[in-house]
Amino acid sequence: MYSKSFSVSINKKISPFNSSTKVDSDKSLSIRSFLIGSISQNISTVKNVLESEDVKSTIQACKQLGAKIKRIKPQSYIIYGKGLGSFFAKKNTTLYFGNSGTLARLLIGILSTTPDIEVNLKGDHSLNRRSMKKLINLMTKFGAFFLPKKKYNFPLKMLSSEIPIGIDYESGVSAQLKSAVIFAGLNSFGLTNIIENKTSRNHTENLLMQNKKILKISKGKLKKIQINGRKSLKPINVNIGGDPSSAAFFTALTLLNQKSSITIKNVGLNPTRIGFYEILKKYKAKIKFINLKKENNEIKGDIIVKTSKLKPMNTKAELYPKTTDEYLLLFVLAGLTKGVSTFKGISDLSNKESSRAYEMKNILKQLGIKSKLNKNEMKIFGKGMFDASDKKLNIKNLGDHRVAMCAFIIGVLTGAKTRIKGFETVFTSSPSFLKIMRSLGAKFEIKKY
Repeated sequence: MYSKSFSVSINKKISPFNSSTKVDSDKSLSIRSFLIGSISQNISTVKNVLESEDVKSTIQACKQLGAKIKRIKPQSYIIYGKGLGSFFAKKNTTLYFGNSGTLARLLIGILSTTPDIEVNLKGDHSLNRRSMKKLINLMTKFGAFFLPKKKYNFPLKMLSSEIPIGIDYESGVSAQLKSAVIFAGLNSFGLTNIIENKTSRNHTENLLMQNKKILKISKGKLKKIQINGRKSLKPINVNIGGDPSSAAFFTALTLLNQKSSITIKNVGLNPTRIGFYEILKKYKAKIKFINLKKENNEIKGDIIVKTSKLKPMNTKAELYPKTTDEYLLLFVLAGLTKGVSTFKGISDLSNKESSRAYEMKNILKQLGIKSKLNKNEMKIFGKGMFDASDKKLNIKNLGDHRVAMCAFIIGVLTGAKTRIKGFETVFTSSPSFLKIMRSLGAKFEIKKY
């Protein structure tokens, strides 16, 4: 929950820039690190943590459940782990997930097989609207109960399984559901087997990789994950890289802004997270990855981006898992690139913080950019770069950080008279967004309300 709400107003195009920057740390890894550290043995350390609202919600929830977490300096933490099954709470304790679907799904995965848990679950207004049906059905298989029955959105009550038994699961595009099953399997009797039908983010597996007696991964035609439950987890020591999803916004801005270039340093470049960059390279974007290195099973490096003349895009459904959070930016780039672009396999965008594809269609429409949207496909009739200083772009408070940031990018690229309400939601993922934009020369006003 945010104590201050504010809007951002833009009335002027951004000038050319040549810059170097660091973006906020990876949110997915920050959340997972605190959860795994809290249920591991002994002392874990996590550095370069994203200190955003979603991560603060994670730390608070872990502390409510008995974990001891100490902030030793900005972005650096020590976690005193007590082991699997150590989370506990008084009956009817309320856990608040804020805006974070990641925290909600992963922590519920842990708690579903933790002994004697009876808690109330809720999020902010945006998260409470999102369906948790798939998660609830999976955790029910482990023996957990959710009340009221047949209600699939927060607030809910959860009672953990009395005798959790491992399950077999065929995973799809959702890394959150896959991770929830992994976490639930860690404290279940027997084996939990996951067949990954579609590649999705693997941060959870990477953080658990050192526990070879617990987690076994085999890669053939299909990736198979086996979790041997009720063993002790080793502590973790993690130094988190920059978030590639946050870096994507500055990449998009640079690609379409005249005579501009940027170097974004120390970014996480996990192969399951770089679909956005791979797609754009295919359509003539000047993007390079340099200084690559591997730490904690995660690849990091620097991204160099230069102004480019993009071609219309045509993406297939299988690219969705690697590009989940960046599709909205691809819609922006497509709208400002001359020609017809088509994006397939996007149905899951309807169950994010907002109905994202629908909201982006409305934003493009305000600028006179035509598009067609059905459940699983978006077609955009791009106009190319144009001056929109005679147009108005008004974004209501949707509680969706990605939509707010995309609207900002459109505003500074086109010069449209842009007002974005509820911009404080950006703090859930990228608290440095406006600071970096100002350093690049973006002109905007902040108004509290």
